[in-house]
Amino acid sequence: MTTTLPSTSAALLACSALLAGSALAADASVEARLAARGVQFEVDADGDYKVMYSYKQENRTQLVFVSGATEQVNGLSVREVFSPAGRLGVDGIDGKKALALLADSRAQKLGSWEVEGDVLIFVVKVPDNMDAAALEAVMDIAAETADNKEIELSGNRDDL
Repeated sequence: MTTTLPSTSAALLACSALLAGSALAADASVEARLAARGVQFEVDADGDYKVMYSYKQENRTQLVFVSGATEQVNGLSVREVFSPAGRLGVDGIDGKKALALLADSRAQKLGSWEVEGDVLIFVVKVPDNMDAAALEAVMDIAAETADNKEIELSGNRDDL
């Protein structure tokens, strides 16, 4: 898998807009960690680091975001890594599917399913003191988990 800069298609812009508000400003420590791993990124309008994963064998791509800001919880600095997997209305995510997503969240070792507006996202909340390799590993987990769920929900559609 390789990472490349994302195009600015309407779907990507819509997704970014729906996910806005989860971060307040870009953080140079994230930029340094991504650069140390050779990960290409762009910073979106609300300061999140946006990375496009390319799964060449499957002819698919997947967006992953690293929050540009942290939140404090009992003295811990926590950062979110998240990846969109579907749209509630378009993908028919109803009560039954939501319960299945809750069960799937329980089975995940890292991360869980959340909803932001009309977007289903896979979110991993981690202590911000992780090194570059660990951050990239978390991004890989978020991308793969979200893309697999997108395939499950939408078939061959690759909007996110």
